[in-house]
Amino acid sequence: MALADAGIRRLLVDSGQPRGWVSPRTDLVTALLGVWFGVGLMIDAWAHTNLTELETFFTPWHAVFYSGFAVVSGWILWQVWRNVRDGRQGLAAVPTGYLAGLVAIPAFAAFGFADMMWHTILGIETSLDILFSPSHLGLIVTMLLIITTPLRSVWNAPDVGARPTLGRLLPALIGLAFATTLVSLFLSYGDAMQYRSARIVEAFSSVDDPGADRLALAMVITNVVVLSPVLLLARRWVLPFGSVTVMYTIAVLMPGAQTEFQNVPVLVSFVVAGLVSDLLIRWLRPSGERRGAYWAFAGLSAFATWTLYIGISSVAAGGLPAVPELWTGAPVIAGLIGLALGALFLPNAVAATGAIDAGRA
Repeated sequence: MALADAGIRRLLVDSGQPRGWVSPRTDLVTALLGVWFGVGLMIDAWAHTNLTELETFFTPWHAVFYSGFAVVSGWILWQVWRNVRDGRQGLAAVPTGYLAGLVAIPAFAAFGFADMMWHTILGIETSLDILFSPSHLGLIVTMLLIITTPLRSVWNAPDVGARPTLGRLLPALIGLAFATTLVSLFLSYGDAMQYRSARIVEAFSSVDDPGADRLALAMVITNVVVLSPVLLLARRWVLPFGSVTVMYTIAVLMPGAQTEFQNVPVLVSFVVAGLVSDLLIRWLRPSGERRGAYWAFAGLSAFATWTLYIGISSVAAGGLPAVPELWTGAPVIAGLIGLALGALFLPNAVAATGAIDAGRA
C-alpha cells in the first residue's frame, strides 16, 4: 500500500515540461464521443418529459447517457496516460485544454451516484422540479466542462489561426453547441424553441392572452442563449461559412427531443437562421478587430433569427398573429438585445493578438 501511495505521489508531481496540444483528429474524436454523451442526455430528457410513469434510476436512456460519459471520459484519461507513458507527470501530462474536463470526470461520477441515491430515496422527477434538482445541476455543470474540452483545446492551438477552416473548427463548434443545448434544457421553462407554430400565432394574437407575455419572455431568454456562443466565437475567430448553421442545427435537437419533434417548422426556422447568420458573417466579416461589423452582425443576426421564427411559424399555422405590434416589434427587440450583447462581448476593438486567453485549462 505504501509503495502504491508513493507511486501516485510521484505521478502527481509535475515533471516540468510545457504542456502540449493533442492532434486535430484527437479533438474531433473527443467531440464525437461527446455527441454520444449529449444525445444520451437528450434521450433522457425526452423520457423525463414524455414518460410520466418513470419509477427507477436504471433505465435504457440512463444507460445511453452514462455509457456516453464512460467513453468520453475514458478517451480523455487515455490522452493523459499516453503522456504519462512518455515520461510526463502532473500537469505536464495533461494536454492543453483538457484539464477542466479531466477534473470534471470524478466530479460527474460523484454527482451521478448522488443522483441515483436521490432518485432511490425521493423518487423520479417528471416535471419542472427536474430542472432544479441539486444532483442534476451538478451533473449538468460537470458535463458542460467535459463536452467543451475540444473548444478549450482548439482555442489557442498553434495550428489554428485567425481564419480557421470549418473542418479544423468543427470539434470546437460541436462541443460549444452541445453545451448550448445543456443550458437550453435547464431553461426549458423559458425556451421559445419548444413552442409550436399555432401556439406562437395564437399567443401574439391577443394582448389579453397571458401566453403573449410568456412567449415574449421566452424569446428574450432563447435569444441570449443561442446567440451568446456565436458571439464568443466570432470575437475569437473570423468564422468559416457554415459555423453558425452547424451550431444552430445541433441546438434545435434538445427542444426537438423534448417535444417529440412536433414543432418542426419552429426548429427549421433556427436552422435557416443559422444559414442567414453565416451569410451575414461572409458579408460583414465581424471580428475582434472590427467592432462596428461585430455589433452589426450581433443585431442583424438576432433580428433575422426571430423574424424567421415568426414568419415560418405563421406560414405553418396559416396566418399572421392578429396583433401587428407584437409580431413586428418582437424581432426588433431581439435585434436590440443582440446589439447590446455585441457591445457587452466587445466593448472595445481588440488587436489580433489580444484574443481572450481561455484555452490553457
